Amino acid sequence: MKVIVAYDISDPKRLVKVAKIMKDYGLRVQKSIFEVSLTPSVFNKMKNKIDYTIEASEDGVKYFPLCEKCAGTIEIVGQGILIDPDEEYHII
Repeated sequence: MKVIVAYDISDPKRLVKVAKIMKDYGLRVQKSIFEVSLTPSVFNKMKNKIDYTIEASEDGVKYFPLCEKCAGTIEIVGQGILIDPDEEYHII
C-alpha cells in the first residue's frame, strides 16, 4: 500500500523521534511529509510506533492512502522526485 504521511509535532524532541521513525519506513518528500510503500502489517507497525511517540492532544499525523491509479497520476512541478518502487536498479 502506498501512503502519504504528513505530520505536525509541537515538541522538538517528539518531532525528531517521529522523523526518525518515518525515515525507517519511507522517503522524505518535504520537511514533514513522507511517501511510504508498505505491506499493511508493516504500515500498522509504523503507525503504532508513531501513536506511541506523539501526544495526541498536541500533535497531528495524517495518513493519505493512494490507490495504484492515483499514485500513477502524481505530478511534480519544480523540485522533487518521483518514487517508483517498481523501477529497476543496477548495482555497479
